Amino acid sequence: MTAPIIDFQHVTFKYHAQAEPTLNDVSFQIYPGEKVLIAGASGSGKTTLLRLLNGLIPQAYAGDTTGTLMLHGKNILDQSLFELSLQAGTVLQDSDAQFVGLTVAEDIAFALENDNQPVSHIKSEVKKWATRFGLGDRLDLAPQVLSGGQKQRTSIAGVLVDDGKLLLFDEPLASLDPAAGVVAMDMIDKLQSERDLTVVIIEHRIEEVLRAHVDHVIVMADGRIVANGTPSEIIKAGILPENGLDEPLYVQLLRQAHIDISRLPHVANVNQIDVSGQKNAIEALKKPVKTNPHQTVKLVVKDLDFSYDKNSQLFKKLNTVVNQGEILGIVGKNGSGKTTLSHLLTGFLIPDAGDIILDGQSVLQQSIKERADNIGYVLQNPNHMITKATVFDEVASGLLLRHVSPDDIERRVRAILNLIDLDAMRHWPIAALSFGQKKRLTIAAVLVLKPQILILDEPTAGQDATHTNELLQFLTKINQQEKTTVVIITHDMHLLANFVERALVVVDGQLLADTTPAELLANESLVKLASLRTTSVYQLANRLAITHPEELNAAIVHN
Repeated sequence: MTAPIIDFQHVTFKYHAQAEPTLNDVSFQIYPGEKVLIAGASGSGKTTLLRLLNGLIPQAYAGDTTGTLMLHGKNILDQSLFELSLQAGTVLQDSDAQFVGLTVAEDIAFALENDNQPVSHIKSEVKKWATRFGLGDRLDLAPQVLSGGQKQRTSIAGVLVDDGKLLLFDEPLASLDPAAGVVAMDMIDKLQSERDLTVVIIEHRIEEVLRAHVDHVIVMADGRIVANGTPSEIIKAGILPENGLDEPLYVQLLRQAHIDISRLPHVANVNQIDVSGQKNAIEALKKPVKTNPHQTVKLVVKDLDFSYDKNSQLFKKLNTVVNQGEILGIVGKNGSGKTTLSHLLTGFLIPDAGDIILDGQSVLQQSIKERADNIGYVLQNPNHMITKATVFDEVASGLLLRHVSPDDIERRVRAILNLIDLDAMRHWPIAALSFGQKKRLTIAAVLVLKPQILILDEPTAGQDATHTNELLQFLTKINQQEKTTVVIITHDMHLLANFVERALVVVDGQLLADTTPAELLANESLVKLASLRTTSVYQLANRLAITHPEELNAAIVHN
């Protein structure tokens, strides 16, 4: 009988910085050649589990461990970090924490160099993997100057370039655009088959991971394993929404149509599930797409030019507007200039020519702090924003700089932390938070300042369904009650289809479209150019020959 490659029995772990265990009596096995998804709400213990697997616990994160932890038949706790790294390659959620090379080429080559491979072989492999991940023209750049998606692809390439038999992925899709995410999962699926790899994936974008023919899904909640089964078993049992996770969009649609999911074969695959007999029930859910009324212009981008170097101009005569009180989405493939545009609006970058006008006045002469009073910005990577040691102090820091009274600081900070489910952790060290919790923390630190325009770069990346819905409800509230203008840079197709009112499509520095999300997602050529991907609701509707599939998106209701 084949022995498990990973064998955890009754494992409990408590960080020294915390009073209660993060993992409680965790037992599971993973066998060679399996592809396993570990899912759970933010803070459920997934990342801690991964740290035990790759040796970061106890090497980098101190704590107390009980139970049996075996990798390849050997006790994990008895092995060094170096020994474990030879057995398991890890792609961290925070790409910046993983880079070791001064250039993209050096970073991808690192594992091969450590294996003392011939230079010709290293160069050939680096070129091959960089090309596969669309990094062929970025090899001489420092990883830190790449976009979030490019950084993630660099990290993945640096792990896949080696021939290890066990790959561990912590939120590999978090910063990838939908098209790149599909390519990444298809590549992982193909490599797993070709090399007989064992793959463990931690990810909130469950629907996209299921494309990679996952063998079974482990669902975690409050540090425990609450379910372990095939994707179909997990979906049919309704376990995902019960534990703060999103079911595939087409499954949510079927539930809204009161279709009995438990009786359907191939329920985990939108291209195989047979619901042809329920077409009328699904079509009855269609609702007309809302059109945006005329709005007052809040911010104007006029004839904007910008380049990082003289040989490569990104923006040339860019013109657009942001309307008062709207929810605007900026979409496009990784590296197209979406984040650069937000840095120009907030003053982190200075345009070569053109103007940025807020309420009729140019902001180009304002300092970053002066602009921040009106334009709040939440970066894609929360670690780039955090400056304090504790949760409360981080949210309070902007108010302290503005000389707000201590009583008002206490009231405003506690209120915002309550809204994003971090008040109970207000005295925690930030180092103990998960990536998703850090993301919410940085959003809170900006929202507490009550900006007129709030720009969020990938706000749902690394967030579970519960916290995503809570965040969107809060953004809706401040948008409607405070008339706060919300600008979201996103790859989240569900967010785009059901929350955003207007979409700007930016590709390679050009504004290709200014349209509604429904019109965008119904335009296959534009979707392809922007490296987006139609949702599974669209795919199911097309299979059933349902016209105007965009009218089905509104049927998906979150409770």
